[in-house]
Amino acid sequence: MKGTILIVEDERKLARFLELELTHEGYAVDKAYDGREGLSRALSADFDLMLLDILLPELSGLEVLRRLRRDKPEMPVLLLTARDAVTDKVTGLDCGANDYMTKPFAIEELLARIRALLRSRHRAGKEVSVGALALYPESRTVAVNGEPVHLSRREFDLLHCLMENRGIVLSRDTLLNRVWDYTYDGGANTVDVYIRYLRAKLEEPRGLKLIETVRGVGYVIR
Repeated sequence: MKGTILIVEDERKLARFLELELTHEGYAVDKAYDGREGLSRALSADFDLMLLDILLPELSGLEVLRRLRRDKPEMPVLLLTARDAVTDKVTGLDCGANDYMTKPFAIEELLARIRALLRSRHRAGKEVSVGALALYPESRTVAVNGEPVHLSRREFDLLHCLMENRGIVLSRDTLLNRVWDYTYDGGANTVDVYIRYLRAKLEEPRGLKLIETVRGVGYVIR
């Protein structure tokens, strides 16, 4: 079994569809159809991740998230909602959500984001490595073939995000949202600038190719 996931979604057809897809992928799944029931189940059992709709009866998804974070700050939560305004995304992330998807969405992308969140949780505090590159979250240090490489805070966070999502192409907007947050207004070219910084420190001195550019999309470490 890959993990246990709680779906809190009042659209029963969507909840059933998600349950079938996740079960097929090897996850154990539980469901709740309103915010109050969802919060109760989340607090009474150990789940590896919650899929949480924002517009719920009884308690809104954001209120569920606020109350959940008081008792279970470590549980990954991925918000699902029809709202796509930046202010809604900011509010959800500020309340403690780990990620955010707008309906309708491709199930393949949702599954990839679930895998990324679960990897992030399982690897918290542990070494993350890709080939010769090793990153240590607790000490915030990086090494290539055992040789330490000094990175700025933002360079480290960007590299950490890419490495935790190994094999997943992340768009510039996604990297901006995860590394700089939704309130940053420096422009998507900021990501390109910091990718150049990383390549100059990690790749060029050693003749390595670690970060791949996917034209028209973004970046990936494979």
